[in-house]
Amino acid sequence: MTTLETLRAYQENYLKIYKQAYKRYIHDEVDFTHRLSGLLGARGVGKSTFLLQYFEASPIAYSKRLYISADAIEVTDSLFEIAYAFHREGGELLIIDEIHKYKGFEKELKKIYDMLELKVIFSGSSALRLDNSKGDLSRRAILYSMKGLSFREFIEMRKGISLPSYTLDEIFDSHIEIAHTLLKEIKPYEFFKEYLEYGFYPFYFEERGTYLVRLQETVNAVIEVDIPSIFPIEYENIINLKKLVKLLCVSKPFKINIKELSSKVGIKDYQTLYRYLEYLSKAKIINLVRPKTRGDNIFTKPEKMYLSNTNLHFAYCDKQEVGTLREVFVMSMLIDEYRLEVPGQGDFLIDDRYLVEVGGKGKSYKQIKDVQDSFIIADDIEIGSGNKVPLWLFGFLY
Repeated sequence: MTTLETLRAYQENYLKIYKQAYKRYIHDEVDFTHRLSGLLGARGVGKSTFLLQYFEASPIAYSKRLYISADAIEVTDSLFEIAYAFHREGGELLIIDEIHKYKGFEKELKKIYDMLELKVIFSGSSALRLDNSKGDLSRRAILYSMKGLSFREFIEMRKGISLPSYTLDEIFDSHIEIAHTLLKEIKPYEFFKEYLEYGFYPFYFEERGTYLVRLQETVNAVIEVDIPSIFPIEYENIINLKKLVKLLCVSKPFKINIKELSSKVGIKDYQTLYRYLEYLSKAKIINLVRPKTRGDNIFTKPEKMYLSNTNLHFAYCDKQEVGTLREVFVMSMLIDEYRLEVPGQGDFLIDDRYLVEVGGKGKSYKQIKDVQDSFIIADDIEIGSGNKVPLWLFGFLY
């Protein structure tokens, strides 16, 4: 078979494997009318499923569409030559999944963009960088970011129902009315513990019994394959990244000590440690929250460091701190759309406006009561009052 025939055969297999009826939030957010678009996200959040759903729903004639996975391209094949052969046969839509696995993809994409009348959509790791020195793709491509399942989406998949999402302003302004509306449809705490342990990655619905094992395998693949394919890191230092992930289980977010972390991981050079933390952050394994006064420089000591979602705490940690889980949940729902900083008082400052404290239903408001736009985000309550907002509602931001 020719290369295109082989890739089309692979395409049919992918379409069978990734069959999924549920449509994620991102279907309403992306606009792939641009000639070159990219979808970035952590491994396991459902990028391949979404792209294949988009492929199947496209109004373009089936013969003029092609979906390929970069790890299925043979070493002897050129990405441009595949695109050129497809274009010569009248192809119009080319979807390239996991493009970070193709070495030198930047120059190939630039060549395709400049020479062929094709619509190209690619996906890649959340850590992928469009390096200007390798094709100047940053001004050619429109990029979107895909997140893990929100609590709202998890409930929709579990119950087969449709629920609305709300903006952050709407939740802070009208949380009592919103909670009353949602409680007519659901009992949030029927599903919340399950979500915290298993609900962030869609593959939970494929094999529930082995979910946490598969999650560990996913993280290992990110550390062993994805990060080294994007960032300069020696193979023997990959073990240090794994140590960093595990160590976050035994350190509460507010007790991070860089000197102690450096000693335990075995990385004496602080700048190297900061780089590794940045790699893990870009790959969506951890999240870094910096102090308000120090900016975003990667060599600035983070004020708080977290595993990126609560499921990772259950996959990697022998025990889970309920206070940490609450903060991680709120942060994971906010981090990609809103700017989070660690203020002088409170847990998070959101978009330089909202000051929040995260805790249980008995959390006191007295520490931040005199601050404008300050709120308590409280667990174990279905409906809030005044400036006390239910924790679970933050799962309805998307």
